[in-house]
Amino acid sequence: MLKKPILLLGLLMLQSFVFSQEIPQPKGYVAYQVTNQLAIDGKLDEAQWLAANWSTPFLDIQGEDFTAPDQLTQMKMLWDENYLFIGIKLYEKNIWATYSERESVIFHENDIEIFIDPDGDTHNYYEVEINALGTLWDLLLTKPYKNGGKPINGWNINDFEYAIHLDGTINDPADEDNFWSIEMAIPWKSLSQSGPSYKAPENGEQWKINFSRVQWQIEPTENGYRKKINPQTGKSYPEDNWVWSPMGLINMHLPERWGYVQFSDMKVGQGNQLFVIDPDERIKDELRKLYDAEKAFFANHGRYTDQLTDLEHDNSLLEVTIEATKSWFKISSPATSKGEYWYITEDSRVWKK
Repeated sequence: MLKKPILLLGLLMLQSFVFSQEIPQPKGYVAYQVTNQLAIDGKLDEAQWLAANWSTPFLDIQGEDFTAPDQLTQMKMLWDENYLFIGIKLYEKNIWATYSERESVIFHENDIEIFIDPDGDTHNYYEVEINALGTLWDLLLTKPYKNGGKPINGWNINDFEYAIHLDGTINDPADEDNFWSIEMAIPWKSLSQSGPSYKAPENGEQWKINFSRVQWQIEPTENGYRKKINPQTGKSYPEDNWVWSPMGLINMHLPERWGYVQFSDMKVGQGNQLFVIDPDERIKDELRKLYDAEKAFFANHGRYTDQLTDLEHDNSLLEVTIEATKSWFKISSPATSKGEYWYITEDSRVWKK
């Protein structure tokens, strides 16, 4: 996973080819409504959780062609008018966590991370990290790091409820553990930037979301565990990043590559609905390709262009409008809904009006 807020030079270099990599198809998950209030205890053993579908197993962040994780991770989601409920189960032979202070950089050890972009514009998205001790790091990202985004550590996910369940003994090398799980209830209000006018999602609405498990190679010590050292470098081995919807490269901060949660008003356990991608997502993807082409043009010419013919891209959109100055551009194309348009600008933000 790309760490924050370091490797900024690498980010600038990455930007020139980030969309040239083969992008895995984002995954989709249908979340059903709960019928009764859930008791947040971390166990995921209530009837409503048992009726919910497990996600597909997490994969290497780069995709299914890379080494498969050697320990299983899966998630479930449910919702009601007040909360998004998330349950995650992480099989783990050696449960390890030492960071206990909130806002610690807990990805320096094993953790689970949740990324949410409710409106899918790639800006002002949320990241929540939790370890097996229940230590929380929550932050708001103004925009992706590749566009100069800044993490706002002062943002707190108000009224967030969560609990950890351990099937094993934490920080104890004397035995082999089974798993740890987390159950959480995220208020819609905490994920809204509309103040008191927040609302729950509508039936069929889709949000961008992804999950990442950070896993280090560790070895036992007299006091617990430590990161395993590579004798050739004298440093710890790099961490693994196991994710629900693979990104195609080692960088979680590309919200456009995350998966989707589709909200269904069907009660959990009463049937199944297919996940169907919103047709507007194709338009957004094409606009992002044009965005990448504009960035490539800028790298070669020191300016942006308002001429589609200047961009080295096989555009499949029927109608494209480009506005540009030397340092700014806006590209638009009609949405599937009549009278509305999708837009993308040089900071990668995508929106419809």
